[in-house]
Amino acid sequence: MITDPLFYAATIPAVILLGFAKGGFSGLGALSLPLMALVVSPVQAAAITLPILIVQDVVSVWAYRHAWDRRNVVILLLGAVSGIVTGYLLAAQVSDAAVKLAVGVISVAFAIRRMVVERRATPPKPAPADVPRGIFWGWVTGFTSMVAHAGGPPFQIYVMPQRLPRDIFVGTGAVLFALVNWIKVPPYLALGQFTLENMATAGALFPVAIASTWAGVLLVRRVSGQAFYTAVYVLLILVGAKLIYDGVAAYL
Repeated sequence: MITDPLFYAATIPAVILLGFAKGGFSGLGALSLPLMALVVSPVQAAAITLPILIVQDVVSVWAYRHAWDRRNVVILLLGAVSGIVTGYLLAAQVSDAAVKLAVGVISVAFAIRRMVVERRATPPKPAPADVPRGIFWGWVTGFTSMVAHAGGPPFQIYVMPQRLPRDIFVGTGAVLFALVNWIKVPPYLALGQFTLENMATAGALFPVAIASTWAGVLLVRRVSGQAFYTAVYVLLILVGAKLIYDGVAAYL
Protein backbone atom coordinates (compact mmCIF):
# COMPACT_ATOMS: atom_id res chain seq x y z
CA MET A 1 0.00 0.00 0.00
CA ILE A 2 1.16 3.54 -0.72
CA THR A 3 2.19 5.23 2.56
CA ASP A 4 3.43 8.63 1.33
CA PRO A 5 1.48 11.36 3.23
CA LEU A 6 1.70 13.63 0.18
CA PHE A 7 -0.20 11.04 -1.85
CA TYR A 8 -3.10 11.05 0.61
CA ALA A 9 -3.05 14.85 0.87
CA ALA A 10 -3.93 14.96 -2.81
CA THR A 11 -5.99 11.78 -3.06
CA ILE A 12 -8.42 12.22 -0.16
CA PRO A 13 -9.83 15.50 -1.63
CA ALA A 14 -9.96 13.75 -5.02
CA VAL A 15 -12.01 10.88 -3.57
CA ILE A 16 -14.35 13.36 -1.85
CA LEU A 17 -14.95 15.07 -5.19
CA LEU A 18 -15.68 11.67 -6.74
CA GLY A 19 -18.16 10.99 -3.95
CA PHE A 20 -20.01 14.27 -4.50
CA ALA A 21 -20.12 13.51 -8.22
CA LYS A 22 -21.52 10.02 -7.57
CA GLY A 23 -24.03 11.55 -5.19
CA GLY A 24 -25.42 13.69 -7.99
CA PHE A 25 -23.19 16.71 -8.60
CA SER A 26 -22.10 15.42 -12.00
CA GLY A 27 -18.82 16.78 -13.29
CA LEU A 28 -16.88 17.19 -10.06
CA GLY A 29 -15.31 13.79 -10.58
CA ALA A 30 -13.41 15.07 -13.60
CA LEU A 31 -11.23 17.09 -11.23
CA SER A 32 -10.16 14.02 -9.27
CA LEU A 33 -7.68 12.35 -11.61
CA PRO A 34 -5.72 15.56 -12.23
CA LEU A 35 -5.36 15.94 -8.46
CA MET A 36 -4.11 12.37 -8.07
CA ALA A 37 -1.84 12.74 -11.09
CA LEU A 38 0.12 15.32 -9.09
CA VAL A 39 1.50 12.52 -6.91
CA VAL A 40 1.28 9.33 -9.03
CA SER A 41 1.22 8.57 -12.75
CA PRO A 42 -2.16 9.07 -14.53
CA VAL A 43 -2.28 5.34 -15.31
CA GLN A 44 -1.80 4.35 -11.67
CA ALA A 45 -4.29 7.02 -10.58
CA ALA A 46 -6.89 5.53 -12.91
CA ALA A 47 -6.20 2.00 -11.64
CA ILE A 48 -6.59 3.08 -7.99
CA THR A 49 -9.71 5.06 -8.82
CA LEU A 50 -11.68 2.30 -10.55
CA PRO A 51 -12.22 0.11 -7.43
CA ILE A 52 -13.15 3.26 -5.51
CA LEU A 53 -15.71 4.16 -8.17
CA ILE A 54 -17.21 0.67 -8.01
CA VAL A 55 -17.65 0.96 -4.23
CA GLN A 56 -19.21 4.41 -4.64
CA ASP A 57 -21.50 3.00 -7.32
CA VAL A 58 -22.99 0.64 -4.73
CA VAL A 59 -23.94 3.61 -2.55
CA SER A 60 -25.33 5.77 -5.36
CA VAL A 61 -27.27 2.93 -7.02
CA TRP A 62 -28.80 1.98 -3.66
CA ALA A 63 -29.75 5.61 -2.97
CA TYR A 64 -31.44 6.00 -6.37
CA ARG A 65 -32.60 2.41 -6.87
CA HIS A 66 -36.22 3.51 -7.32
CA ALA A 67 -35.44 6.56 -9.50
CA TRP A 68 -33.80 5.77 -12.84
CA ASP A 69 -34.87 5.53 -16.46
CA ARG A 70 -34.55 1.99 -17.81
CA ARG A 71 -34.93 3.02 -21.46
CA ASN A 72 -32.09 5.53 -21.27
CA VAL A 73 -29.79 3.07 -19.53
CA VAL A 74 -30.41 0.32 -22.10
CA ILE A 75 -29.91 2.65 -25.08
CA LEU A 76 -26.76 4.26 -23.69
CA LEU A 77 -25.29 0.95 -22.54
CA LEU A 78 -25.59 -0.51 -26.04
CA GLY A 79 -23.35 2.26 -27.31
CA ALA A 80 -21.09 2.35 -24.24
CA VAL A 81 -20.03 -1.29 -24.54
CA SER A 82 -18.80 -0.76 -28.09
CA GLY A 83 -17.15 2.49 -27.03
CA ILE A 84 -15.22 0.77 -24.24
CA VAL A 85 -14.07 -1.98 -26.63
CA THR A 86 -13.01 0.65 -29.17
CA GLY A 87 -11.14 2.57 -26.50
CA TYR A 88 -9.32 -0.56 -25.33
CA LEU A 89 -8.31 -1.55 -28.87
CA LEU A 90 -7.16 1.97 -29.78
CA ALA A 91 -5.67 2.97 -26.40
CA ALA A 92 -2.15 3.07 -27.82
CA GLN A 93 -3.12 5.02 -30.96
CA VAL A 94 -5.51 7.61 -29.55
CA SER A 95 -4.19 10.76 -27.90
CA ASP A 96 -5.75 11.51 -24.50
CA ALA A 97 -5.14 15.20 -25.17
CA ALA A 98 -7.12 15.16 -28.43
CA VAL A 99 -10.04 13.37 -26.81
CA LYS A 100 -10.10 15.77 -23.86
CA LEU A 101 -9.92 18.79 -26.16
CA ALA A 102 -12.81 17.56 -28.32
CA VAL A 103 -15.00 16.61 -25.36
CA GLY A 104 -14.20 19.92 -23.64
CA VAL A 105 -15.18 22.05 -26.63
CA ILE A 106 -18.41 20.12 -27.19
CA SER A 107 -19.31 20.29 -23.48
CA VAL A 108 -18.82 24.04 -23.15
CA ALA A 109 -20.69 24.78 -26.38
CA PHE A 110 -23.58 22.50 -25.39
CA ALA A 111 -23.94 23.88 -21.85
CA ILE A 112 -23.83 27.54 -22.93
CA ARG A 113 -26.34 26.90 -25.72
CA ARG A 114 -28.74 25.08 -23.37
CA MET A 115 -28.51 27.81 -20.73
CA VAL A 116 -29.35 30.45 -23.35
CA VAL A 117 -32.16 28.44 -24.95
CA GLU A 118 -33.83 27.49 -21.67
CA ARG A 119 -34.01 31.13 -20.57
CA ARG A 120 -36.13 32.14 -23.52
CA ALA A 121 -39.78 33.07 -23.01
CA THR A 122 -40.82 29.75 -24.55
CA PRO A 123 -38.17 27.14 -23.68
CA PRO A 124 -37.94 24.07 -25.92
CA LYS A 125 -39.94 20.94 -25.16
CA PRO A 126 -38.05 18.06 -23.53
CA ALA A 127 -36.26 15.91 -26.11
CA PRO A 128 -37.19 12.22 -26.39
CA ALA A 129 -34.84 9.37 -25.49
CA ASP A 130 -34.30 8.37 -29.12
CA VAL A 131 -32.22 5.35 -30.08
CA PRO A 132 -29.82 6.71 -32.76
CA ARG A 133 -28.62 9.67 -30.67
CA GLY A 134 -28.53 7.53 -27.53
CA ILE A 135 -26.34 4.85 -29.08
CA PHE A 136 -24.01 7.50 -30.51
CA TRP A 137 -23.62 9.37 -27.22
CA GLY A 138 -23.41 6.06 -25.38
CA TRP A 139 -20.49 5.11 -27.62
CA VAL A 140 -18.82 8.46 -26.90
CA THR A 141 -19.45 7.95 -23.18
CA GLY A 142 -17.85 4.50 -23.20
CA PHE A 143 -14.94 5.56 -25.41
CA THR A 144 -14.05 8.69 -23.46
CA SER A 145 -14.49 6.87 -20.16
CA MET A 146 -12.01 4.20 -21.26
CA VAL A 147 -9.48 6.49 -22.98
CA ALA A 148 -9.59 9.75 -21.02
CA HIS A 149 -11.83 9.05 -17.99
CA ALA A 150 -14.24 11.72 -19.23
CA GLY A 151 -17.51 9.84 -19.70
CA GLY A 152 -19.68 12.27 -17.73
CA PRO A 153 -20.03 15.13 -20.24
CA PRO A 154 -21.24 12.94 -23.18
CA PHE A 155 -23.84 11.35 -20.89
CA GLN A 156 -25.05 14.78 -19.82
CA ILE A 157 -25.20 16.05 -23.40
CA TYR A 158 -27.61 13.25 -24.31
CA VAL A 159 -29.77 13.14 -21.17
CA MET A 160 -30.05 16.78 -20.05
CA PRO A 161 -32.24 17.95 -22.98
CA GLN A 162 -34.83 15.38 -21.82
CA ARG A 163 -35.36 17.45 -18.66
CA LEU A 164 -35.82 14.39 -16.48
CA PRO A 165 -36.76 14.92 -12.83
CA ARG A 166 -33.65 15.54 -10.74
CA ASP A 167 -33.58 12.17 -8.98
CA ILE A 168 -34.24 10.22 -12.19
CA PHE A 169 -31.45 12.10 -13.97
CA VAL A 170 -29.00 11.31 -11.16
CA GLY A 171 -30.23 7.73 -10.78
CA THR A 172 -29.93 7.03 -14.50
CA GLY A 173 -26.32 8.17 -14.44
CA ALA A 174 -25.64 6.14 -11.28
CA VAL A 175 -26.92 2.89 -12.81
CA LEU A 176 -25.28 3.49 -16.19
CA PHE A 177 -21.82 4.25 -14.82
CA ALA A 178 -22.03 1.39 -12.32
CA LEU A 179 -22.44 -0.96 -15.29
CA VAL A 180 -19.79 0.86 -17.34
CA ASN A 181 -17.26 0.61 -14.51
CA TRP A 182 -17.73 -3.15 -14.18
CA ILE A 183 -17.37 -3.54 -17.96
CA LYS A 184 -14.04 -1.68 -17.71
CA VAL A 185 -12.64 -4.20 -15.20
CA PRO A 186 -11.53 -6.86 -17.77
CA PRO A 187 -9.60 -4.31 -19.91
CA TYR A 188 -7.85 -2.99 -16.79
CA LEU A 189 -6.99 -6.56 -15.79
CA ALA A 190 -5.64 -7.20 -19.27
CA LEU A 191 -3.49 -4.07 -19.00
CA GLY A 192 -2.07 -5.34 -15.67
CA GLN A 193 -3.19 -2.34 -13.64
CA PHE A 194 -4.77 -4.11 -10.66
CA THR A 195 -1.57 -4.66 -8.69
CA LEU A 196 -1.58 -5.54 -4.99
CA GLU A 197 -0.28 -2.06 -4.13
CA ASN A 198 -3.02 -0.31 -6.12
CA MET A 199 -5.81 -2.49 -4.71
CA ALA A 200 -4.60 -2.10 -1.10
CA THR A 201 -4.37 1.67 -1.54
CA ALA A 202 -7.87 1.80 -2.99
CA GLY A 203 -9.15 -0.27 -0.07
CA ALA A 204 -7.69 2.17 2.43
CA LEU A 205 -9.70 4.95 0.78
CA PHE A 206 -13.04 3.09 0.79
CA PRO A 207 -14.35 4.72 4.02
CA VAL A 208 -13.79 8.21 2.58
CA ALA A 209 -15.37 7.10 -0.70
CA ILE A 210 -18.54 5.80 0.96
CA ALA A 211 -18.97 8.75 3.34
CA SER A 212 -18.49 11.36 0.61
CA THR A 213 -20.98 9.63 -1.70
CA TRP A 214 -23.67 9.64 0.98
CA ALA A 215 -22.89 13.30 1.64
CA GLY A 216 -23.34 14.03 -2.08
CA VAL A 217 -26.72 12.25 -2.11
CA LEU A 218 -27.95 14.22 0.91
CA LEU A 219 -26.78 17.54 -0.53
CA VAL A 220 -28.39 16.93 -3.93
CA ARG A 221 -31.75 16.17 -2.33
CA ARG A 222 -31.71 19.61 -0.68
CA VAL A 223 -31.45 21.35 -4.07
CA SER A 224 -34.53 22.14 -6.18
CA GLY A 225 -34.82 20.67 -9.67
CA GLN A 226 -34.24 23.98 -11.49
CA ALA A 227 -31.29 24.94 -9.30
CA PHE A 228 -29.85 21.46 -9.76
CA TYR A 229 -29.93 21.72 -13.56
CA THR A 230 -28.37 25.19 -13.45
CA ALA A 231 -25.60 23.85 -11.20
CA VAL A 232 -24.96 20.94 -13.58
CA TYR A 233 -24.73 23.28 -16.57
CA VAL A 234 -22.21 25.45 -14.71
CA LEU A 235 -20.20 22.37 -13.68
CA LEU A 236 -20.29 21.12 -17.27
CA ILE A 237 -18.81 24.42 -18.46
CA LEU A 238 -16.10 24.31 -15.78
CA VAL A 239 -15.25 20.68 -16.50
CA GLY A 240 -15.27 21.35 -20.23
CA ALA A 241 -12.92 24.28 -19.74
CA LYS A 242 -10.60 22.06 -17.65
CA LEU A 243 -10.59 19.40 -20.39
CA ILE A 244 -9.81 22.07 -23.02
CA TYR A 245 -6.95 23.35 -20.86
CA ASP A 246 -5.54 19.85 -20.39
CA GLY A 247 -5.85 19.11 -24.10
CA VAL A 248 -4.18 22.35 -25.22
CA ALA A 249 -1.44 22.11 -22.56
CA ALA A 250 -0.39 18.70 -23.89
CA TYR A 251 0.37 20.23 -27.27
CA LEU A 252 2.38 23.19 -25.94
